[in-house]
Amino acid sequence: MALSDATLRATAQQLIDAHAEASRSNEWTFFVDALYARDCIYTCEYAGVMEVTARGIDEIKATHYGRDMQVGWEGWTFPYEGVYVGSDNRLVTHWLNRGPGQRPDGSHYQTPGISFITLDDDARIARQFDMFDLAHQMHLCDELEDAGLLSPQLKESWVLPMKARLEAQLARHR
Repeated sequence: MALSDATLRATAQQLIDAHAEASRSNEWTFFVDALYARDCIYTCEYAGVMEVTARGIDEIKATHYGRDMQVGWEGWTFPYEGVYVGSDNRLVTHWLNRGPGQRPDGSHYQTPGISFITLDDDARIARQFDMFDLAHQMHLCDELEDAGLLSPQLKESWVLPMKARLEAQLARHR
């Protein structure tokens, strides 16, 4: 059944509102049961060096919104720049990985991201595929570290392992 544009946009707004609250509270699992289908598949592709795929809401809460978001991301926000409604219950959302603080010129430390979302007939997220420019994100983390704003936990648990994966990928076939 095709959902109306209004229903698609209302579901996207619920996700946007939940992410705004999670950014404030650093509690990233409270909304999963309400917004995601029980058998949802959520994939985040990290530049061909790592893929995290969660199948079902329990895995989503244990990986994407649990393990991956609750350590070191304090002070980060993820504001949305746009929601685009497509056919077949599909949405595209454009959001930002916005680090803590601001540059001396007042601009934000941020990189863009995009999600491709498919809703089921109950307007719950059945599939979500997230992508962002990982090299740009690493550069952003370097800027944050230079400014004294990068969490040591985030550097240790996410930035350094990602940089090692990227370096290994780029060193192949030299």
